[in-house]
Amino acid sequence: MYKVVGVRFKKAGKIYYFDPGDLLLQKDDFVIVETVRGVEYGRIVIAPKEVGEHDVVLPLKKVLRIADQKDRLIVEENKAATREAYQVCSDKVEEHGLDMKLVDVEYTFDRNKVIFYFTADGRVDFRELVKDLAAIFRTRIELRQIGVRDEAKMLGGIGPCGRMLCCSTFLGDFEPVSIKMAKDQNLSLNPTKISGLCGRLMCCLKYENDEYEMARNELPDIGESIQTPIGEGKIVGLNILERVMQIEIPEHGRVLEYTLDELRNQDAVSH
Repeated sequence: MYKVVGVRFKKAGKIYYFDPGDLLLQKDDFVIVETVRGVEYGRIVIAPKEVGEHDVVLPLKKVLRIADQKDRLIVEENKAATREAYQVCSDKVEEHGLDMKLVDVEYTFDRNKVIFYFTADGRVDFRELVKDLAAIFRTRIELRQIGVRDEAKMLGGIGPCGRMLCCSTFLGDFEPVSIKMAKDQNLSLNPTKISGLCGRLMCCLKYENDEYEMARNELPDIGESIQTPIGEGKIVGLNILERVMQIEIPEHGRVLEYTLDELRNQDAVSH
């Protein structure tokens, strides 16, 4: 078992485990940690706990110290510097005529590297751009191409539901979303109805998918025959989440609703 704390570097960023060592840490403490890209400033979102070896990436890097006011000032200075860096890079992209869109800029805490995030339809030859940026900022330069979902996560916005985007407020990782999920939930397959600001399928299609899949496995399909207390009928409609079936009973010329439990209790399900 390994003692760890979970640290997040951005509001809705991925959570990484670090070794707290002998430090007395608690949730919401700001800390300075050692990462693969250098020294970084983050917030503890998971209090110290023990996890198994399969839950961590070894070797586990350490929390160096609890952040102080001086560290917070450095973070604010870095944020101010990124605004200037964004404008400089935008001007250089235009100067070189590159077919790319600059999305965000980020300094590492120790100013050892500045990262420029951009989107583009294909590959971009930005070697000359990197040379110019390195000469201006005199530090390591990284240009990182991201997808449209990452762009939405960084920029934020309001989704079709009227709420702030899930990806920019609380989703640490993107999970796979498929058109099958929309079909299983009887949603409109019109792309404009099930797509988010990024143009991809909405992340929230995943939230209730497990419940729909479970219900689908329990319920018969539309068109199947089924025995009811008043005779055999055919499934003509389903309320999946409530496990309710609309059953047409030709013998009585009626469509009745039965819950799955009602039919089970009478041992009448025959699908």
